[in-house]
Amino acid sequence: MSTLRRIAVVSRNARLHNLAQEIAREVFVADDLTEARDIVQTVTPELTVFDGEVSPSDIRDLLEHAETPADHEPIIALATLEATDFADRDYRRVGVSHILKGETGMDRLRDIAAEISHGAKQGSRDGKTQPEYFLDDHAANIGMVGHSKAVSKALRVIKLVAKSQCNPVLVLGETGTGKEVAARAVHDLRHPDGPFVAVNCAALTANLLESELFGHVKGSFTGADRDKTGLLQLAGDGTLFLDEISEMPLELQAKLLRVLQERTFRKVGGVKDLTCEATIIASSNRDLKTEVTEKRFRQDLYYRLNVCPIVMAPLRLTDRRDDIRVLAQYFLETSSICGAGVSKVTAITKMAMEALHRHDWPGNVRELRNVIERAVLFETTGKIGLSSIMIEPTATDSHPLAVFNENIRDFSLEKAERELIARALHETGWQKTQAASLLGITRATLYAKVKQYNIQKQVPKQSDVRLAPLEAQPVPIG
Repeated sequence: MSTLRRIAVVSRNARLHNLAQEIAREVFVADDLTEARDIVQTVTPELTVFDGEVSPSDIRDLLEHAETPADHEPIIALATLEATDFADRDYRRVGVSHILKGETGMDRLRDIAAEISHGAKQGSRDGKTQPEYFLDDHAANIGMVGHSKAVSKALRVIKLVAKSQCNPVLVLGETGTGKEVAARAVHDLRHPDGPFVAVNCAALTANLLESELFGHVKGSFTGADRDKTGLLQLAGDGTLFLDEISEMPLELQAKLLRVLQERTFRKVGGVKDLTCEATIIASSNRDLKTEVTEKRFRQDLYYRLNVCPIVMAPLRLTDRRDDIRVLAQYFLETSSICGAGVSKVTAITKMAMEALHRHDWPGNVRELRNVIERAVLFETTGKIGLSSIMIEPTATDSHPLAVFNENIRDFSLEKAERELIARALHETGWQKTQAASLLGITRATLYAKVKQYNIQKQVPKQSDVRLAPLEAQPVPIG
């Protein structure tokens, strides 16, 4: 039965066209953006659906130039069966309310249509109103979930810093608390159209990090066969995010301090002064005061950075503990993982939620998200039960997809998926059709996953993660 009056579909995908016919009385299909703009402006659809071939910038242009009634709040969905070339956050920033992936995701269009038809006003995240997950519109736009005092304080400082001329900006917090989310929030408010350039200071050697930051001129060192533009220059009038700045070598800290004070720098081997116009945001999961005391971080750089620090509180603190329930439900609602059961997982039982609330979450928000997505993967009913909550999974867990060893501290669901696919390929002698059948996915999806994870044919070592034997039954791959 049709639930919407009008829906616009900007796609050539027949699956989307058929779904639209099911959920709306009037369906308007556009093959290109020019036609889409005319449709949106002329008929004012209740829901507009794009596929993954449309870029975030194209969607933004369409919304900006299509003249719609002032009282009409456009509800935008992105539905795609394949991976896109753009990050989800890029789509959300331009006004996409729902990001639906895979066959299960597309089926959710029916639920969205039902909510719209009953007058549910959608927020900027998959099918829930902002008050349920976010403090305000800005929190929704940047994805800062929670209602706690800690989140409220952090959001207030973010807005204060972003509106000021404070440069550099320091973001502090434990691993997984959302430091990059805070950095992007400052960037979005201060430089909405500028580039956001990020570098992890812990991932590069001193020489390589210096070359990455400042760039180099041809011939400045062995292997420098051409000029290189550094990240300070690439950031332009946008933002340079220095993640884990506490891991930066002392000699490089001195050079960074000079950039912050003089707002100029030189390429490695260069003699010309270049101007730094970017906002520099640094983050650290360490106590920088302790690092200064231990002579691992320069005191003068610390005081230069520590003007108005943004502190992201860990989940174990009383001021943020209430966000665990909100985050868990939010991650469940926005998960694109397909569960093991026939029913869509839509809720968390009281006992499971209590178990989540009791945990201290050393990995914070990142750990919680992976625990929820893992639970969705294993759950066979419509609700996440206590048995599906594996906070620190081990090889003794009685789940059919127990792919974790006793010493695991990596909560990455992607790692588990990669290992599962690699094992299926090994057990079938790299017969991809058989492996795809064993995993319950299409051959095309298997090819995409093999390419995504760069899985190569080789004999597994004894030290590799041990996997439970695979049975010939469908295995959901997120």
